Amino acid sequence: MSQLAIAIVLGCCALGAGVAMIAGIGPGIGEGQAVAKACEAIGRQPEAKSEVTSTMIMGCAIAETTGIYALVIAILLIFVAPGSFAAIVKSF
Repeated sequence: MSQLAIAIVLGCCALGAGVAMIAGIGPGIGEGQAVAKACEAIGRQPEAKSEVTSTMIMGCAIAETTGIYALVIAILLIFVAPGSFAAIVKSF
């Protein structure tokens, strides 16, 4: 019984890490659209290049934090959580 419970915990941790990494799709799409709109704005008003570029870089940095948070959660689910959860299952 204990072996099955540990296997289920390990499987769920791996599944959770995979689902967490789906969050990396959002920043990729958002940053792509931001860069496209910034290039469009620079094309229309080349004199505003510095303001548009700095605003775009700030927005991309903020959007990227979502992907970084997802990566941290996935790493925790792969390397930290299985040992913790397995110890809890073994204690029962």
